[in-house]
Amino acid sequence: VQLQAYGGGLVQGAGSLRLSCVASGRTFSSYAMGWFRQAPGKEREFVAGISWTGNTIYYADSVKGRFAISRDNAKNTVYLQMDSLKPDDTAVYYCAARLRWPTMQPNDYGYWGQGTLVTVSS
Repeated sequence: VQLQAYGGGLVQGAGSLRLSCVASGRTFSSYAMGWFRQAPGKEREFVAGISWTGNTIYYADSVKGRFAISRDNAKNTVYLQMDSLKPDDTAVYYCAARLRWPTMQPNDYGYWGQGTLVTVSS
């Protein structure tokens, strides 16, 4: 599976962005998808994950109620809708894939996109 994330940019605090991650290959529907982020000088952290069916979703506590993950298997795409953005959300955002079920651990994912930068100004 090859992944390409896009949709990042500069946004003012309290604004919104939607990230997209497009997967190549015909087995996208078999993969759980995760969004992670990495701020300068910090470790990569889990943001949200969605199962291969879309029925199981996890969020990091820091984004619950503000971010929403979804997927469209017909388009081989996973989305991350980000609302009420804060300066602390500034990071490079990565999408990742693993079979079936999402986890919160980056090392559990075998496939990664190239990352897209989100910058939130105060």
